[in-house]
Amino acid sequence: MDILRSHLKTGSPEFQRNRAHHETLASDLRRRLDEVRKGGSPQAVELQRKRGKLLVRERIERLLDPDTPFLELSALAGARLHEDEIPAAGIVTGIGSISGKECVIVANDATVKGGTYYPITIRKHIRAQEIALENRLPAVYLVDSGGVFLPLQAEVFPDREHFGRIFYNQAVMSAEGIPQVAAVLGMCTAGGAYVPAMSDENVIVKGTGTIYLGGPPLVKAATGEEVTPEDLGGAEVHSR
Repeated sequence: MDILRSHLKTGSPEFQRNRAHHETLASDLRRRLDEVRKGGSPQAVELQRKRGKLLVRERIERLLDPDTPFLELSALAGARLHEDEIPAAGIVTGIGSISGKECVIVANDATVKGGTYYPITIRKHIRAQEIALENRLPAVYLVDSGGVFLPLQAEVFPDREHFGRIFYNQAVMSAEGIPQVAAVLGMCTAGGAYVPAMSDENVIVKGTGTIYLGGPPLVKAATGEEVTPEDLGGAEVHSR
């Protein structure tokens, strides 16, 4: 077999220019990824801590098998799309090993606009589901979301690849026998409530996780009744 020899001249000025250019690009990519991994604003991160809740990547790290990699998907989704920054589109998706089984993980970042869904967030969520479907990988949802980002709600419902597609995909995955497990880790309202509702199994953190279409303020506005989040849609309510 003939040996394929490189004709690169690593000492040439052209090679050195190209190398310097691509090293600059790689450095910029690493910097941007580091920024994204910080999540939302320092104030939002502090609030998450005060509530006794882990940050989204801490949750994923604890979920995965020890010393196994996490293949993150679409980490720069949402970059420079809006005046307000939405790091990673407010949702972390990827593939990792759980109990020795490769799974697709979809995790809301509550430090980014309360984990609400922008149009790009929806597309990122749907892409992760498509990967799970194509490869028959179990899906694990770490849910901590206020549903749709209301100022943009007119842009997230009408099209085939918009919000309803998430739940269509969940129904298809269920019919295909692909397991879906949801961990409810915060207040999950409206669209954020549908994901656990359509999953095969739910794990709800008592005192922290809640599922309801409309929260206590909406109940009070509609009926005048005052109710706590836990009494309205906490772990015990959904376990009866």
